[in-house]
Amino acid sequence: MNLSSIFLLGILSILPGVSGADLWDHITKPFQLIHDIQEEQPVHEQSIVVDGHIDTMMNVLDENTWLPTLNIEEPTSLHIDIEKLKESGIDVGYFAAFTTDYGYTERNLSRTLALINALYWTVENNQESMTISPSLNEIKDTLANDKIAIVPTIEGGYSFSQENSKELVQQYKDLGIKAIGFNWNYSNILGEGADEVYLDGRSSSGGLTTTGEELVQEMNRLGMIVDVSHMSRSTFWDVIETTEAPIMATHSGVEELRSHQRNLTDEQLQALKENNGVVGVVFYPVFLSENNQATINDIVDHIDYVVDLIGINHVAIGSDFDGADLPSDMTDSTDLPLLTKELENRGYSNDDIRKILGENSLRVMNDVEEISEVENVASSSTANILPEFQMGDHINSSTPTFKATIEMDDSAQVEEVNIIVDGHRFKAEYDASSGEVSHTVTEKLTEYYHVITFEVVLNNGDTIRDTAIVYLDN
Repeated sequence: MNLSSIFLLGILSILPGVSGADLWDHITKPFQLIHDIQEEQPVHEQSIVVDGHIDTMMNVLDENTWLPTLNIEEPTSLHIDIEKLKESGIDVGYFAAFTTDYGYTERNLSRTLALINALYWTVENNQESMTISPSLNEIKDTLANDKIAIVPTIEGGYSFSQENSKELVQQYKDLGIKAIGFNWNYSNILGEGADEVYLDGRSSSGGLTTTGEELVQEMNRLGMIVDVSHMSRSTFWDVIETTEAPIMATHSGVEELRSHQRNLTDEQLQALKENNGVVGVVFYPVFLSENNQATINDIVDHIDYVVDLIGINHVAIGSDFDGADLPSDMTDSTDLPLLTKELENRGYSNDDIRKILGENSLRVMNDVEEISEVENVASSSTANILPEFQMGDHINSSTPTFKATIEMDDSAQVEEVNIIVDGHRFKAEYDASSGEVSHTVTEKLTEYYHVITFEVVLNNGDTIRDTAIVYLDN
């Protein structure tokens, strides 16, 4: 993060009476004085660089235990590690928990949680460099502290079922998940994927299912972004009809330049503009050119096409670092400034480059949050939840008893206590004299990872929650 942007964000935090769209005007139209002072600074360093899709967490896990083992603080051969992030200029990274369909929901959920846990583990081990930042305000604070803002996302909604979707998406919200891509090519309970087949090879048809429609609506309510990359076109159109919030195609290309089921047609791009969404142009050569060979010029060709068709405000970048091959003249994320240089060579203004590199993505986040009806509440002024376990803790029983203590002042009373396990809600036991909450799992847990939420409803109207991922160590 550059000094001018940090200074700008600091000024924004103290501007009186600025909110919503007015606040965003201040973000996307930086004070001329600041940029006059930093006139000699390269535009890449002036920009808040947002990468809409990074797959590095797949490489952090041990593939046998699914435990996080690779600390990217050390130099690696990956596209992304801590030093490469700093050198690349990436200020905000959407880090994906990528899950294909393993054949049944419990395994899909476990894999998704493994990758989310790996992200938390990575940040915990690199607190001086990065912070989990799933909202615009949190991103602002993180950048002002000269750290990289980490935005958790999910690629592949195979952990959802008809029974768990509403509770599970709220648990994902608790964990900071900001965007969810419903598919990774395969079709599922939410809708049809780009390949128009299920895992077993059966052809699929149709777009969003009823469960998928309900999930779009719930994500709108929760302030989460619907990611339409990897959806079939029928599912895309159903999302457009259903959503009240802007959407993102976090890592896609242009169909007119490279015919591929993963790329967006002109009609889809026009609809995305009407939705006020954004497409993050992917770096994967297979989606960029007909011969599957590409250079940075091809990435910018796709950017040019989107800009010419629907305008500068609806294009961003979504590299797919560590999830795909890169163009021949890009070794890893440290070569990202070369893309900025090509944008300059093609005559883009500094203002337009800043939009492409990050401001458009942040604008969508802002718009989605404006529509949201809820905020996360970890505690209230009168009560707090203290669980026995923390994020990533190991448990050694397949029928564990989960416990927490509720700390309250004399003015608060508990009206209801629930526990949610992997998207399934249960009424918990509550001992008012000790403040202890407990719930014993009766149906055996079989997978590695599980997500547990304590939810307490107080007499003052507050509902407080504590959510964490645990690992079954047996």
